[in-house]
Amino acid sequence: MKKKIIWFIILALLVVAVIIASVFINKKGLEYLQGEAQENIINENEEEENMSVVKVNDSNFEQEVLKSNVPVLVDFYADWCGPCKMLSPTVDEVAEENDDIKVVKVNVDESQETAVKYQVMSIPTLVVIKNGNEINRSVGVIDKEEILSMIK
Repeated sequence: MKKKIIWFIILALLVVAVIIASVFINKKGLEYLQGEAQENIINENEEEENMSVVKVNDSNFEQEVLKSNVPVLVDFYADWCGPCKMLSPTVDEVAEENDDIKVVKVNVDESQETAVKYQVMSIPTLVVIKNGNEINRSVGVIDKEEILSMIK
């Protein structure tokens, strides 16, 4: 009889431990998800601030880029890419200050077909397209003057 009571107590303690652990894990998970949601809101707000840059994908690349009547600076990037995040403000600045060009961003994770077509092997990659043809390319982080010299 004593063995049964001892086993019952051990089982009860294990159940309590599992419940406490699951509450703790759920709380940490919720905190993580809330942090992710907050980060997404911040990222969305940052994207909304710069209306000079157009996000394009596989389905609208031809219309937005290849059929454009002005030169297009295409920024191939990914959200997880540190150097892409470093280059992004410079690309945004170029877009805001130059009305004679179109600046677009292509997320390589979401638009793999276009990234493969343009042989994007490393990011960030900037490609200048004029009259539907690639005229210049740069891989990696470059400064504003270098971007402008690619376009002109």
